[in-house]
Amino acid sequence: MGALPVGARAVVTKPACRIVVCANQAWNLVNFRSGLIAELQRQGCEVIAIAPPDPEMEARLAEMGCRFVPVGIDAMGLSPLRDLGTLLQLRRIIRREKPDAWLSWTIKPNVYGVLAARSCGVKAYPNVSGLGTAFIRTNLVTRVVKLLYRTAFKGASRVFFQNADDAALFTDARLVDPARVTFLPGSGIDPKHWRSPDGNRPKPRQFLMVARVVGDKGVREYVAAARAVRMRWPDTVCRLMGPIDVANRTAIGREEFAGWLAEGLIEHVEPSGDVRPQMIAADFVVLPSYREGLSRVLLEASAMGRPIVTTDVPGCRDVVRDGESGFLCKPADAESLTAAMARACETSDADWHRMAAEGRRRAIEEFSIERVNRIYLDTLRETGALPVANG
Repeated sequence: MGALPVGARAVVTKPACRIVVCANQAWNLVNFRSGLIAELQRQGCEVIAIAPPDPEMEARLAEMGCRFVPVGIDAMGLSPLRDLGTLLQLRRIIRREKPDAWLSWTIKPNVYGVLAARSCGVKAYPNVSGLGTAFIRTNLVTRVVKLLYRTAFKGASRVFFQNADDAALFTDARLVDPARVTFLPGSGIDPKHWRSPDGNRPKPRQFLMVARVVGDKGVREYVAAARAVRMRWPDTVCRLMGPIDVANRTAIGREEFAGWLAEGLIEHVEPSGDVRPQMIAADFVVLPSYREGLSRVLLEASAMGRPIVTTDVPGCRDVVRDGESGFLCKPADAESLTAAMARACETSDADWHRMAAEGRRRAIEEFSIERVNRIYLDTLRETGALPVANG
């Protein structure tokens, strides 16, 4: 192409709007929000990603067309001074970038990001995608977190929840105005990406748990159940795929974890950017979590046509109906989990295929990325953050 004629000006297309997305890890934005980011860009929006520095994920976000702005967020820290620093840093970024909307996930971006956006006159849309340890174990931290949520969410345009139990907890405690609540069916699943290549049943009694190695995910109950099930079916294989030494107050130490491996109770699979090969090899996917927002792992397993063993708690029972697409057990109860895994071991091929088909059907009809994105866009338009689509 030749140079522009003298006096001519290049035409720069102004984005329909500028949206900030923020989480306490860039990994969260890449792995869980990529579908939403792509849809916002299709709508003509510029998307700015804010998270703590992470060179690998920053490169991924750049490939997705996002401009990355690093911020210091001490995800598990309890220092008021550090958190004040985060709030002020976010406020400076928002004042500089002048976004039309703030979308956030995880506790500190939801609290301090919303407060910062509110102080700058920017519409804020926090997503309560899980309650975390502060709500699972009630203590002084729980009271402080509730106060922060109540203060921040007064200024939110809408607050997204992924299950009715979490929304009820917040509204009953007057942490959020019920008129501001909008429900989302998780983070959205692409059924074309998450699917089994042939639909065949793997070798029976192959269990897979995908989770961080922390107590609140039910890892200890999984190990205890593995020990009991293997006594009855010695050929049972129980794998756990996930990171060790994570920043969580219920994290399980390497010494304890190494003892389980030495005993041969479980096999550890290193985290990977693609969990599908492990799910394809699994007969059942297990998640004995104490509470979830709406478990992404269970949605992925369902779309892959894998029956599930999980706990009868918010965010898990929303995905699995007992006997239809898997089996439910009591939380923090190794004996109940053992009984559910025993039911899985005894599942006939016909029942396995029936549950696999039902799980995938629900993943497509109720939890698809298209449905989730539509709710986001409708909400942004209804509240004036996104221009109304023509036609």
